[in-house]
Amino acid sequence: MTIEEKSISNSETHKIYTEFATKRNIVLHHGDSLEFLKSIPNNTVSLIVTSPPYNLGKIYEEKATLESYLKTQETVIKELYRILNNEGSICWEVGNYVNNGEVYPLDIYFYNIFKKTGMQLRNRIIWHFGHGLHCKK
Repeated sequence: MTIEEKSISNSETHKIYTEFATKRNIVLHHGDSLEFLKSIPNNTVSLIVTSPPYNLGKIYEEKATLESYLKTQETVIKELYRILNNEGSICWEVGNYVNNGEVYPLDIYFYNIFKKTGMQLRNRIIWHFGHGLHCKK
């Protein structure tokens, strides 16, 4: 199968590819993000939209200490910055880390990591949920 055949067509004009190439407008990757990011050349990406793991200890992830989790994500953020072009943007959707019933708003921690990496906060969107995990006392 060629790379061209490994695409998902959502219309006549837009293709969503599963493998990166600089001329492609849309690439969706499912798998180890750090491994994938290391394969992408510097300054080649215009927009990154991601929702990293929240470190909740779900079946599909191991729960780490907050410090270890942030260190791992900092490595990913540095790779994102490396591949982002000068006009590029990152949309980083993240929730809260919960430990022993206490909620830690992860965006506060990530702000410092992004700033240290050289990025600037341009917008912040807060989703307020009136139900589920975040509404309990």
